[in-house]
Formats: sequence, C-alpha cells, structure tokens
Amino acid sequence: MIRTSFNENWTIGPKTGFFSEKAAAKILPRSVTLPHDAMIERKRIKPVEGDNRGQNSNIAFYPEGEYEYKKTFFVPAEYKDKRVTIEFEGVYMNAMVYLNGSFAGQHPNGYTNFYIKADRFLKYGEENEIKVISMNYKDSRWYSGAGIYRNTKLVIGNLVHITLDGVKISTPDILAERAVVNVATVIENEGLHTNVVNVLTEIVDADGRVVGSDSATLTTFAGEEATLRQRIYVRQPKLWSVNQPYLYTCRTRLMTENEQLDEDTNSFGIRSLALDPDKGLCINGEIVKLRGACIHHDNGVLGAATIDRAEVRRVEILKQAGFNALRGAHHPMSKAILDACDRLGMLVMDESFDMWTSTKADHDYGLHFPVWWEKDIQAMVDKDYNHPCVIMYSIGNEIPEAGRPLDSVWGRKLAEKIRSVDSTRFVTNSINFIIAVIAEQMKITIANATAKGEGINTIMNNMGQSMAAITASELATHRTAESFGYVDIAGYNYAEERYLMDRELFPNRVIVGSETFPTMIDKNWNLVKENSHVLGDFTWTGWDYLGEVGVGRVKYDPNEKSFMGAYPWLTAWCGDIDIIGNRRPVSYYREIVFGLRKDPYIAVQRPEYYGKQPIPTTWSWSDSVSSWSWNGYEGKLVRVEVYADADEVELLVNGKSAGKAAAGKEQRYTAEFDVVYEPGEIVAIASTDGQAIGRMKLHSATSEVQLKVEADRTDITASDRDLSFVMISLVDGQGNLYNTADRKVSVQVEGSGVLQGLGSADPKSSENFFDTERTTFDGKALAVVRPQNAGTITVTVTADGCGQKVIQIKATDEPGGLIIN
Repeated sequence: MIRTSFNENWTIGPKTGFFSEKAAAKILPRSVTLPHDAMIERKRIKPVEGDNRGQNSNIAFYPEGEYEYKKTFFVPAEYKDKRVTIEFEGVYMNAMVYLNGSFAGQHPNGYTNFYIKADRFLKYGEENEIKVISMNYKDSRWYSGAGIYRNTKLVIGNLVHITLDGVKISTPDILAERAVVNVATVIENEGLHTNVVNVLTEIVDADGRVVGSDSATLTTFAGEEATLRQRIYVRQPKLWSVNQPYLYTCRTRLMTENEQLDEDTNSFGIRSLALDPDKGLCINGEIVKLRGACIHHDNGVLGAATIDRAEVRRVEILKQAGFNALRGAHHPMSKAILDACDRLGMLVMDESFDMWTSTKADHDYGLHFPVWWEKDIQAMVDKDYNHPCVIMYSIGNEIPEAGRPLDSVWGRKLAEKIRSVDSTRFVTNSINFIIAVIAEQMKITIANATAKGEGINTIMNNMGQSMAAITASELATHRTAESFGYVDIAGYNYAEERYLMDRELFPNRVIVGSETFPTMIDKNWNLVKENSHVLGDFTWTGWDYLGEVGVGRVKYDPNEKSFMGAYPWLTAWCGDIDIIGNRRPVSYYREIVFGLRKDPYIAVQRPEYYGKQPIPTTWSWSDSVSSWSWNGYEGKLVRVEVYADADEVELLVNGKSAGKAAAGKEQRYTAEFDVVYEPGEIVAIASTDGQAIGRMKLHSATSEVQLKVEADRTDITASDRDLSFVMISLVDGQGNLYNTADRKVSVQVEGSGVLQGLGSADPKSSENFFDTERTTFDGKALAVVRPQNAGTITVTVTADGCGQKVIQIKATDEPGGLIIN
C-alpha cells in the first residue's frame, strides 16, 4: 500500500450543528497542519476566588471543549478500483469521523491508532470532505491535550493487498552463526475473483544488502484473508541491544505474473528476551537492569502535538541522561517515539490503560473500556509488534480492580488477549498496593479528594510512614496475589518495602519498580543491583509535564495546606528533565547513583529561601539550581549541595577551602555546605582513599547580559515531521549562565517556517506558549520552529538590554528517515 502524509490543509473550529452556538463564539476557524493540539492554544482559566482547586488543576487550568477538524481532498477516478483508508494515530478523544457528511467511524480511546475505510463514502473524480469531531471533558488526571494530536496518513492499495499492520516479524531462534526470522504476512483479497500471488520477502541489512529471502506462492479467495508464514535465515546476525541498536529491514512484495500489487517495509531487530528470578531480564543472554523513566505524552511548549522530531529529541535527551528504559504512562506510546527508541537503543514498557471499569475522572475511558478494550489492546500490539525496543506490555496503572477478587479477573482477560496476539514479550501490571488493597475502605476518602482535584496523589503524600506499613501488610499480600499471578512481571508502584519480603513469599515472582519516588533512587537502585528478581526502577518522572500541577514543588509556608499548586501553576515540576529539555540537578544525581558519572555535581539551593524550612512532597527534589550567579545575595549564606560517589568532597570558593564533608553511599551521595556567597568560582573536588577522582566548577556571570541562541539542528527536512529546537540563554561574555537576569525575549520567524511554540521551564508561569514573547526562567527559554516548505528560515531573537541574535535554518526537500542528530 502507498502511505502518504494526510497532515496538511486542515481547518479547526468549534463543533457545528445543534446546541453549538456557545462554543462557536469562543473559537474562530483557522488552518492548521497536523499533528495539532487544540487545547494548548487556548488561554488558561484562573479559578474564581476561593476555588483554586478543582479538576482543572489536573489539566493545568486549561479549558475543555469540543473541536471540529475539516479537510477537503481530491480523489482520482481511478481510485474506484483501489482501496482507500485513512489512518489516525491518535485523536483525543471520543473521535467521530464523517466523510462527505456521512458517519464513517468512531474511536473513544485517545491514545490508540485506528483506521477509517473510506471507499463507500467517496466521490471519485471530485473533491471530498472529511470531518473529525473530538471532545475532552472531565476525562483525564493529567494534561491530555485535544484534537488530532498525532499523525494521519492516506493509505491507497489494490484490491489484493497486504493488510494494514499485516506483517509480523519475530526472531525465535538465534545463534552466533545464524538467526531464524519468522515473517507472518496477511494478504487480503477484496476483489471478486480468486487470485494467485507470489510473495517475496527479503531481509535487508543496514548497508542495503539482502542477507536473506524467501519466495512463496499463495492462493487468495475473494472476500477472504490468507496468512503466509515464511522462515528466513540470516547468517552471522548482528543483534539489537541497548548499546548497539542494529536494525534490519523486512521488505515484502506482493506480485502476480504481470504486476506488483503491493509492497510493505518494516524495520526490526534480532534480539532474544529471557526472564527468571535467578538472573532477571536477559537480552541476548546478557543481564540488563532497567534504568527507567515514566513519561507522559505531552511535548512541553508544543502541548500534546506529537511531531516526530519532538519525540526523537526526548529520547535522545533521556538516553544522554542515563536512562535505558521508558514506561508510557499511562497509555500506549506514539509510533514516532517507538521508532526513536528502536534506533537509539531505549527499552520500552508500553502501557495500555489507566483505568478499567472504575473511572478515575467523571467521563474517562472507563466508560468505554468494557466494549472497546479488545480493539485497543489489538491496536497497541499491532503498533508495537515489530519494534525490538518493546520488551513488555503493562495491562494497567494503579487499577482498583486489581485488589478485588471478582474484578481482578479483567487482568487475566487482558493478559491472555495480549498473549494470543503476541507471545514474544512479557506482560506486567503496574499495581499500587494502596489503591488495590484498601480501595474499598478508602473509597469515600478518594471520592472526596478527587472532588477537590487532589485524588490519590494527595492521599499518598499525606499518608507518610503508614503507606509503607500498609504496602507491606499481610492484607496487601493476600489482595494482590491473584492479579500478580496473571502476569509475567509484577509491577510495583511505590512498593520497594516488598522487594525482599516477596523474594521469600513468592520465589518465582519477578518484580519491576514500575513507579517510584525520585528521592528514593539511591536506596531503590541498591535493591535492584543486589537482587536478581528485581529488574529495575522507573522513576516518576523522567520528563516534567503539564498538569497535576505542583506535585513535585517545595513549599516554604507552613500555613499553605493544599498539596496541588494553585493557579498559575502549570507543570507537575517533578521531572529529571524540565519541559524545555534541560536536565535538572536530580538528573545528575541519578546518573551518579547509576554509576555513569565520575565527576561530582554542584547544585545550589535558591538563596532567597535560606534559613526557611522546606516542605517537600513525596515527589519533590531539593529546590536547587546548578549556578554560582546569585546577584543581590553577595555576603549572604547559601546552601550548596554536592552529589558524588566518593568518600569525601572538598568545596573551594575562589580558591579557598570552605570545608570538607563525607559523601558516597552512606551519605546518600550528597555533601552539603553552608557558605557565604562571593561572586567568582566555586569548585567541588571528590576524593576516595585520599585521591581526587573528579571535580566540577561553576563561574559567576559578571559582565553584561548577552543572548546566546543555539538551534539543535540548522539543517532540517521540509516535512511536517521535522522541527528545529532553538535554545535561548542569558549569558555573560564568557558564556556563564545568568540565571538571575530573567527578562522577556521576543522571537520572530520569517521565511519557510513558523514559530510552533515558545516557552520556558517556569512551572508556574501565567504566560502562554503561542505568543512571540516569553519571559526566561533561570536564564533560559525555548523556541520551536516548524518548516512549511523548502527554503531558508530566519529566526530573530531580541531581549531588553541584549540586542538581537539572528540564526538561519535550512529546510530541504531531501527525503529523510527518522530525524536523529
């Protein structure tokens, strides 16, 4: 089948029709290129006085709504003898699709891809109109975005063709001298006659050489599907792994004596998976510990818009930060991020649902789950099957039913459905013992908290040590035993207390820390390293995200009782990486704990709060910045944190020792110093056994503030899949960051591109992402540029007292694959 982008020339406006006048007054129709997030373009709503909480805090105070997308497209007359299908990789949510005014299909789930068979609705040789209506209303616990936020494709095929997602590749038998590649291809005959076809399947290596092939004849009957299974041998195979993510291409051609009917290409990797409590997870026979991050789906300043390059950049940065595994929380990941994980060597736990039959928001997917779950599981598996990065499926996140004897049977249905369509991977269930075990006893408390916009996060934060006691209780053991019995890997959310005890209680159980507190990584990672039955740790969260505002903030006012942040809080503020892609201090701490960084790392607690008692949440890190530029605090005490895997750290301020302090594992890899701030240079020297093993230094920014403007890529493709990320920094003449000189920056984009988004990492900014001005935060902001056509894109950045900087980005029509640096 021929697949082409269907992303261009859409218009978006309010839903039209009966009872739509009120919505129509709020949104004016305009042209857009997909992927597109309709929610991020709307102004946030400040709650009325006395009502700063409520469900909108979960979605960052953005308004909900209904959106109508339209597009006209020409259908050639010769398509009468073809099959025309439109693919939607993700529409949030409750999508209703109409073609030429007639209902063509629906899809409630906002995170799974679906297909619309268009043939019966088309007018051949004429313009046609497609309309997609989406709605989001009290249906999410985090910022969901809205509209057609993932890619769309137009798929054209002959009457006899390879079905959509019809090629499944597995590698069941691998030796050093050869690997068996099993290729199952489903052929569909939508014609009126029996057809005999030849199927040629070739395995192509990264250099373009055919290294294995098979040709077979297949008889297809009218109106039926037929499956062909081919067994192909690849000699001296190169294996896919995290460190060497080698990919092959499977090229499948469908032919008759006279013509080629269809062609499909799929990337895949040759790798084996093994699991047991004695070794844990083995990939290609080697033990792999999962250095994991949970991530939501939004792309910061872009909102939920899933433009391919944004997904690639996220994986690049997360891998550079030391992660080797991602958990899609709490929904199936996009195709683009899976492609990136394949090519960059990042393992994936793909999660299906955040709810089953018990809703967590008034109108969430739980209302559709009993009818749609099988279709959505099938869609997730079809998407994932050929991706070597995907090693396990999660059947749910913190599902209350997992602790109920009758309702937990849903877990068996889900696990067995997955196994029936993919037996090559493992199945897990990310269970929170607090929810699963005592949900019945706490249902009134949870309901009351949810009504206030707080929910289970608030309850967990306020439970303190009682949470650990309940998690480790005999009741917890009993209530979850059946649910864990259905899966290959027991997913423990915030339950490291059970790692050792369950090794004795359940000697055949293999555990993964599917969600953990960031401040516990040192203790958790030690448990992971010392226990073969514990596969790894997935922190909440790897990348900061919109919504669930302030769950990771540090408060200083003891009279402020609210757990969630009040308006204008915007982000959760609990990610290792902030929403514009910069690593926060916790990221470097984690890298040290993982054993991946030898040099120490300096973080300075914000001096304006020195002497005040911090009030963190269970998801907080210290309120610190890696900077020695604190204008206005000269001569005042500041607290300096130094992270190091070393016996001792010495801190020097302008060449003078400010003291030594123990560090390393026993001190939780942290040394602290209270010093008087003096502009200049601060140096941390880490030593073990009296020998220096690493150092880090910071310099104060002292001269005039200047602009530094850097694009991650200045040569991009003129494609709706590509972007250039332009980091804007305030620095001095030596390049030292001016984190205390924040100001508005203005960005103008001219030529062959547009400004797709502009923002900072400020977790509580009242500014939006669609203006051309934005205030920096800790000295930085990010502009995202999207090409419109081939040519030169000129980006001009100005700021008060800084003059201007101009950079140019070249967009070319050269075909590109996945956009990776």
